[in-house]
Amino acid sequence: MSKFLMLRLFSVVLVSLAAQGQAHAQDKTMRIVVPFAAGAVQDTLGRSLNAELGAALKQTVIVENKAGAGGTIGTALVAKATPDGSVVDLAAASHLIASYLYDNLAYDPIKSFAPAAYIGNASYILMVPGDLPVNNVADFIKLVKASPGKYNYASAGNGSATHLSMAYFAGMAGLSMEHIPTKSTGEAVMEVLSGRAQAVIAANVAALGYKEDKRIKLLAVTSPGRSKFIPELPSVAESGLPGYEFTSWFGLLAPAATPVKTLDGIQAAMATVLKDPVVLERLTKQGIETEVLTNAQFAEILKKSDVQMAEVVKKSGAKVQ
Repeated sequence: MSKFLMLRLFSVVLVSLAAQGQAHAQDKTMRIVVPFAAGAVQDTLGRSLNAELGAALKQTVIVENKAGAGGTIGTALVAKATPDGSVVDLAAASHLIASYLYDNLAYDPIKSFAPAAYIGNASYILMVPGDLPVNNVADFIKLVKASPGKYNYASAGNGSATHLSMAYFAGMAGLSMEHIPTKSTGEAVMEVLSGRAQAVIAANVAALGYKEDKRIKLLAVTSPGRSKFIPELPSVAESGLPGYEFTSWFGLLAPAATPVKTLDGIQAAMATVLKDPVVLERLTKQGIETEVLTNAQFAEILKKSDVQMAEVVKKSGAKVQ
């Protein structure tokens, strides 16, 4: 074989291998595990940006719901997954709550994971049935105190943020209320709409769509001050329960041993996504305040939030049976 033909054949082989490598890269899939049912806050959030995140990563990104046990089933699956960036958890404040509610967790909420990409944060909103004779937090506390055990509240399940935020509220206000766990925030809100539950504290994404719905009243936001998304609504603290505060962060967590280079790649892709006007508009409608942070900054948020959630669980007196 001539030298020319050998070089030509070598070039063809290189081009073929490069094409196969590119095709393989495009065939790669990242699974974003949402540890709650369809309709949950993380589910809506994940499906609002997975396509754009996939484009930034140059691979397919899909959202999978792995619900159960207050989010701990899906979270455990991610903790045990291959640490190569192919599986991540779309986590929120409830991720850290679990360790203070459940004994013998199959993972450590901090040590079993590595921050992969911070997304943003959101406050929650206290919602009650439209025909409940209250117009503010002080009215609600007075009504429930007058009939201990008569009223109940719904949540997205034992150990969820919607559970702890309301248990925390009831504990601080000295209220005796029955807890009705459901499978998602959407179902919890439906319990209030139907009148089977008299309260739910739902994230902005699940509450803002009901601003004009007469079947439900939005009483207050759980942030320290008023929310830019619904500034006419007072905070819980200013309208009847001083000192109350409950907000949640959102972000992607990968298995602990995931290489730093892989984590940085996911964070860089998310930073690109969070600059996309279309994505930002979607998240704004969900009441999520986005922010581009490094994974080191995200790690600091996790540490601070862990301390806060421990205090929330302690003060709420919440238990998982």
